[in-house]
Amino acid sequence: MAADSLKRMIFGRPLKSNELEQEKMPVWKALPILSSDALSSVAYGTEQILIALAAVGAAAAYGFSLPIAIAIILLITILVISYRQVIETYPQGGGAYMVSKENLGMSFGRLTGVSLLIDYTLTVAVSISAGVQAITSAFPAAIPYIVPIAVFLVWFMVWINLRGTSESGTVFAFPTYFFILCLLMLIGKGIFDLFTGASHASAVHVIPSSVPTGLTLFVLLKAFSSGCSAVTGIEAISDAVPHFKSPSKDNAKRTLVCLGILLAIIFGGVTVLTMAYGITPDPKGHTSVLSMVTESAYGRGIIYYATQIATMMILTLAANTSFNGFPILASIMAQDKNFPRMFANRGDRLSFHFGIVTLGILASILLIAFRGKTDALIPLYAIGVFLSFTLAQSGLVRKWLKEKQKGWQGRLIINGIGALVSFAVLVIFCITKFVQGAWIVIVLTPILLWLITKIYDHYEDVADQLRINIEEPLPHKESIIIIPIAGIHRVVASTISYAKTLSPNVIAFYISFTEEDEDKMEKKWEQWNPGVRLVVFHSRYRTIVKPLVEFIERIDTHVKEKQTIMVLLPQFVPRKWWQRLLHNQSAYRIRSRLLKEKDVVVATVPYHLCEK
Repeated sequence: MAADSLKRMIFGRPLKSNELEQEKMPVWKALPILSSDALSSVAYGTEQILIALAAVGAAAAYGFSLPIAIAIILLITILVISYRQVIETYPQGGGAYMVSKENLGMSFGRLTGVSLLIDYTLTVAVSISAGVQAITSAFPAAIPYIVPIAVFLVWFMVWINLRGTSESGTVFAFPTYFFILCLLMLIGKGIFDLFTGASHASAVHVIPSSVPTGLTLFVLLKAFSSGCSAVTGIEAISDAVPHFKSPSKDNAKRTLVCLGILLAIIFGGVTVLTMAYGITPDPKGHTSVLSMVTESAYGRGIIYYATQIATMMILTLAANTSFNGFPILASIMAQDKNFPRMFANRGDRLSFHFGIVTLGILASILLIAFRGKTDALIPLYAIGVFLSFTLAQSGLVRKWLKEKQKGWQGRLIINGIGALVSFAVLVIFCITKFVQGAWIVIVLTPILLWLITKIYDHYEDVADQLRINIEEPLPHKESIIIIPIAGIHRVVASTISYAKTLSPNVIAFYISFTEEDEDKMEKKWEQWNPGVRLVVFHSRYRTIVKPLVEFIERIDTHVKEKQTIMVLLPQFVPRKWWQRLLHNQSAYRIRSRLLKEKDVVVATVPYHLCEK
């Protein structure tokens, strides 16, 4: 069919279930797929620190950006070590969600899942908006089109991911490695300028020589929390361990170490160059700090534009971490009855298509609501991920205390420090960013937690009601079949013929609007004599559904326990879709209403019309 050919052209050929192993990722492909979020954060992590320090209004305040960056790099180190332990202990995937669920209880597991799903959604919005900012930094003429460009990029990511993990990894590998190369070259050029004094680079002091007036502990903590956006995305690798090629656990740990090393070098290097070149953030927010650092190092030449394009691509592709993390986590939660069941299903290309499309919709709504502004989205960002960090590390602490396996003391210290530091960052973030928009996430999180708890309760209730004792014999019931008819024609004849094969108790039900119509139908039915009883109901208000429901209720009061009521709806199906609009949709209305009735079986007997 044409529709199948078009679908195959857009999304690729359907994949068999046994081809899933081919979709799994080696380390070189996993790095761009799962690490682009964390790697891309260097494009705005340093800038967020400087924006927070700019509130002091003194140039000397910027000297504290390097100590803050060093503190964040230490935090990255702690988290990398901690999540290596998560991968080692929970190779089945699920990361922080699995750790919290198994060690702290299902309620904390749900809270972790909600936190990560919110963070994944915000990651897409922040990454795409930052990517568009990189475009507008190099091409200011694009500023009026920030939102349309951002939404287009989101759905481009949706399309690529619907084509499958293997294909998306191949597409995203080049831009990610190109960005890494550009940034390493930039850092190398900056270090050369720093030692030679070229490009007006000045010496950088790790410890600031003075503390300007107005630089309070609150400002420093706010700058630290803003810069902590650079550590988001680390947890995605632990969520997706089963999606690595064998040995999956070892490959996931190698990928995490590579990410940690690259992140520390690039984030620290960009911060040093910012201080060396004396860069301050653009008050209008149109030009990124990374753009100004690159321009200071190279000027506005080919390498500058190449770096900006690489930054734009990695920031856009950073959303791909979420397009892998969100669907995988949603599928795991769905298997635990904490999310709608359809999120656990794979599509034709073995991707979790419901999760991918849902993430695209939510991210688009955020970008439109916040007009694609990175600064407006950042305060909402990272609360979820640091909450999940805290719960995951706390869960491991409890696990080591409970099991006390070999070497548990060292693991306990590492995860204990990780839990305390993550919790401290979470508190700092909530306090310093509350007024700027963090309150939205703080309010939304318990609402979503309540919602998925209700989803779980619903599935449990359904399971309780559907559970049977397989040792009990299957109950046998005879059916009373009611066929609503609008006249005598081939569709009715076909339905009656089928009904008589199911049960001897068949009733044709006709609704008349006038006495003449009633008499005419009874005479015609007697003349036709299909061997089925006809019941005619006179509807004074010209309704169809209500008289049928009343008739069913009347029969139901006289039905024996071993009998069920079944309604067979005759329905002809035109060849063309538009032809259906020319006919009454009475069968659809009857079916919709009767599905609400308890113990009434509703079925449709289609009669396909031929095209002349």
